[in-house]
Amino acid sequence: QTSVKLVHAAIDAGVTFMDTAWEYHDGESERRMGLALKDRRDKVTLMTKVCARDRKTAEEQLHDSLRRLQTDVIDVWQFHEVNYDNDPDWIFGTDGAIEAAVAARQAGKIRFIGFTGHKSPHILQKMLAHDFDWDTCQFPVNVPDAHYRSFQNEFLPEVNRRNMGVIAMKSLGGGGQMVSELGLTAQQCRRYTLSQNVSTLVCGIQSLENLEQDVEIARTFTPMSVEEQEQLRATVLPQSTDGRHEWFKSTQRFDSQYHRDQHGFPTFG
Repeated sequence: QTSVKLVHAAIDAGVTFMDTAWEYHDGESERRMGLALKDRRDKVTLMTKVCARDRKTAEEQLHDSLRRLQTDVIDVWQFHEVNYDNDPDWIFGTDGAIEAAVAARQAGKIRFIGFTGHKSPHILQKMLAHDFDWDTCQFPVNVPDAHYRSFQNEFLPEVNRRNMGVIAMKSLGGGGQMVSELGLTAQQCRRYTLSQNVSTLVCGIQSLENLEQDVEIARTFTPMSVEEQEQLRATVLPQSTDGRHEWFKSTQRFDSQYHRDQHGFPTFG
C-alpha cells in the first residue's frame, strides 16, 4: 500500500512523530498506520485523537484506536477539534471524556494527554482554565495567523509558559492556500512555523515527493530572523484580516462531520 510505504519512507528519513485520529477516513487512517508501524512501533512517538466528549464513548474510541493501531500504548492522546464554545464544558462535565483520559493513563494505555483546535484561541483558553495539568496542545501556526484570531499571539505564549508540548499544524493553510493564494513557498511557510516556539510540526503527506520536500526543509532548517518574520506577515496582511485564506477558522469546511453532528450542525456539502 502507498500509505504504508510512505510511513516507512518517513521513518527511514528520520521522521519520529506520527499523527492520526479515531475519525479520520472512518478509521482507515488508524488501520493503515497500524499496518505501517507493526514492526516499527518503537521508532516513533504515536499520537491519535479522540472525538467523544463523554467518558463511555471516549473509552470505546480508545479501544478502537488501540486495536486499529496494533499497539498496547498510545504516546499522545488528544481531544480532537475543540472548536465549539461548549466543548470544554462537555469534556470536563460529569462523566466527561477527561475521566476516560485520566483512567487510561493510570492504566498505562496512554502516556500524555492533550487537545487540539483550529477555530479560535479563546475556546482553547477555556481548556487551560480548567484545573488540569495538560501535556500537549495542537493548533494552527502560520504566516497570516497573526492577523486574524491569532493562536500565535493569543495562545502560544501561555502554553509555552506552562511548558506544554506544542504541536503546530496548518502551516500551508490546510489546503495549500498559503502557496496558491498568498504566493508564499512551502519552504517559507514551513520555515516560518518552525521558527516559532513549537515542539514539532505535523504535515499532510500525499506523495513521496511531498515527503522528500518536507524532510529537506527540516534538514536544512535555520530559524528566521525577527525581521524576516515581520516582512512575511506584512506581505500577507492585506489578505489576512478576515480569515479568507484560513478556512479552518472562518468556515466549517475543516470541521469533521462527527463534530458537526455533535453540535447539531447540518451535513457539510
